[in-house]
Amino acid sequence: MKKINNKKYKKIIVGIFVFFWMSILPLSAQTVVKATIDSTNILIGEQTKIHLEIAADKNQSLQLPMISDTLTTGVEVLNISKIDTTDIGNSRVQLKYDYLITAFDSAVYLLPPFQVISGSDTAYSLQLALKVSTLPVDTVSKQFYDIKGVRSPQFVWKDYIFIILIYLAVIAVLALIALIIYRIIKKKPLVPFIKKEEPYVPPHIRAIRRLDAIKAEKLWQAGKDKEYHSEITDTLRKYIEERFGVGAMEKTSGEILDDVKNIHDVDSSYDNLKQILILADFVKFAKYKPLPDENELSMKNAYLFVDGTKPVEVVEEKKEKDENPNPNRVLNPVRVEKG
Repeated sequence: MKKINNKKYKKIIVGIFVFFWMSILPLSAQTVVKATIDSTNILIGEQTKIHLEIAADKNQSLQLPMISDTLTTGVEVLNISKIDTTDIGNSRVQLKYDYLITAFDSAVYLLPPFQVISGSDTAYSLQLALKVSTLPVDTVSKQFYDIKGVRSPQFVWKDYIFIILIYLAVIAVLALIALIIYRIIKKKPLVPFIKKEEPYVPPHIRAIRRLDAIKAEKLWQAGKDKEYHSEITDTLRKYIEERFGVGAMEKTSGEILDDVKNIHDVDSSYDNLKQILILADFVKFAKYKPLPDENELSMKNAYLFVDGTKPVEVVEEKKEKDENPNPNRVLNPVRVEKG
């Protein structure tokens, strides 16, 4: 019988012990990474989601996959959802979140496995595949054209209506300010379209003022006899229209004299008007050259006609009621004392 080697026996015992210990280690110390994809076959531009699940020890620090905008060449990451953390018991947690991806070139993409570092260990998910297909194109029945050059968009005035309104408003405000400044400098009212109501001036006063102005112009002294007599007769014609309601501006001198002859207020001034109209007709139509005295007489008679035919204001005197029925009674008698 052979003697058993003690060293060899010890090694076998230690190996069996280590194997047994490793087989009964709790699964809680392992980090598991699982990746699934909603659809492995999409069209160009379509989107799909990758679901990532990580199970790890609660007290273990984890370094998650560092992915920004590209998962691999040709596959873009559009969005990364928030991490959902769930306690699954036995001092372990489960992390879940999604990657929204898409691709714009047709190809079969092998997506790299997701790597999670847990302490000194590294865990990987399984590798995923993504097939991106293009749309079928009918190149037989349809005609294709080359890409056109850049064209300027068509002008649509409605797109600029807001800007136009702003410019018009600015112009209106500037014009209003300029108008206000101009009227202030010229000492005019700020509201130009509102006319101040002028006090009423009776026709005879306006006629006298106009005769004063004609007299001050000294027309006949400057050899303008026709203009002088025309101004006087026009003033009297307008006065007669406003004073008596006779349409004198469109009538001849004879027609005017016939109309005013029957007006009671003109009786005493009729001859004054007749002299003015007859002399004016001679000057205007017969080219008569009046004497200075005749010119002065026409002006004098014009004043007399207006003054003699103006309305007479009747003032009614207020009568005080006499409490004394005796008319011979002396009011406020004076007492005379004898010295």
